[in-house]
Amino acid sequence: MNPPLVSIIVPCHNAAPWLAQSLESALAQTHPAIEVLVVDDGSTDDSLTIARRFGPRGVQVVSQANRGASAARNHGLRLARGDFVQFLDADDLLAPDKIATQLGSLAPGDAGTLLSGTWARFHASPAEAVFRPEPLATDLLPVDFLIRKFTLHAMVHPAAWLVSRPLIAAAGGWDERLSLDDDGEYFTRVALAARTIRYCATALSYYRSRLPGSLSRSRSDRAWASAFLAAELAVQHLLAREDSPRTRAAAADYLQRLVFEAYPHRRDDRHRVEARMRELGGSRVQFEAGPRFHLVARLLGWRLAKRLRNRFV
Repeated sequence: MNPPLVSIIVPCHNAAPWLAQSLESALAQTHPAIEVLVVDDGSTDDSLTIARRFGPRGVQVVSQANRGASAARNHGLRLARGDFVQFLDADDLLAPDKIATQLGSLAPGDAGTLLSGTWARFHASPAEAVFRPEPLATDLLPVDFLIRKFTLHAMVHPAAWLVSRPLIAAAGGWDERLSLDDDGEYFTRVALAARTIRYCATALSYYRSRLPGSLSRSRSDRAWASAFLAAELAVQHLLAREDSPRTRAAAADYLQRLVFEAYPHRRDDRHRVEARMRELGGSRVQFEAGPRFHLVARLLGWRLAKRLRNRFV
């Protein structure tokens, strides 16, 4: 029987310093059947030129006007022929056996299982990555996964997943209104489409972080608007599946942390989310900071304490 084809979709916008290393990690996969698709999202640096150098090695490169990472991933999905999809941001990396390890954990016909793996952050070199146990590093049912994710403020970066074609079809496309936390909203839908989520401890991926100008570090008004919309949609998806005391508590905790993080930005969004939190029963989550902050917060309230911290940080 032929091995399943895996489509590796690489959205790219101004990632020239890192793109070649990312594509090398894709091409180094030990799984024998892969296709690599680069969707250049209107880059103004040398990204498109670098991507095209990989054409003779089988990498398919397409270009679009700058519409955002979600639109680039959707473009890649329209082109992809694979039985499975691996999303890989243009500055992240895959271990050579990442895909093979995840596929090896599946029984025949087990397309309803969503596959996750172990990931770690790095800045310049993958040798910096330290793989530590994460709150979501275990097999979970979809609702249990999302409750744990929302309650513990946990994350899984996009490259850690491997998604079957039936789950891709059931979840729908990436929401092109979103920028910041577009992956959080998307993989909420993917998780809920799955029968179960299987964690593969030895399937490694590397998340490059702390890059200047990266979307995850962006705190523009547009980025905050996206974060609020993504969170509200994710909560809607979860509660549409199970509206219970445990899912409401998890959703309220998730929204409370977003309010903490966003303050004092997006006042109207914060007030709307705070009203939704009250409808859900409220949250007991406390602002996460050091003892000095909490001392000031007890005296002045967390809002003024955060304003003071922002002024002096």
